[in-house]
Amino acid sequence: MLEVYCDGGARGNPGPAAYGFVVKDKGQIIKEGAGFMGIATNNIAEYTAIVEALKWLATNFNNQNLMFFVDSQLAASQLNGIFKVKNAKIRELLFKIRELENQFRQVFYKHIPREQNKEADRLVNEVLDKQVSAL
Repeated sequence: MLEVYCDGGARGNPGPAAYGFVVKDKGQIIKEGAGFMGIATNNIAEYTAIVEALKWLATNFNNQNLMFFVDSQLAASQLNGIFKVKNAKIRELLFKIRELENQFRQVFYKHIPREQNKEADRLVNEVLDKQVSAL
């Protein structure tokens, strides 16, 4: 089972936002991805990280089992069907995630403490630091 660590963040909420993801196979990093999103909220950034990771995985590792680790309790609860999604933009991202999930055997989402998501968080902050210093 591939492990996928995702994070998103915005400086200000909304504000300049970025996403990051790290894919591991047997504990070894096989892909790091990150990107700047413009102005967005933290929640939109969290979901975008999952979408971008799934898009990369669909191209390179379809039909696998995936375990996603996120430090957003809200995203984990919504993705696991515990909380309803009321925000229209997040609902769009959730539909995209569900569409992409069809290319895999099983996809799981687990909430983890922020301290256990340092690699994805580092990617988000690197992108934001570059963007903010470029302004």
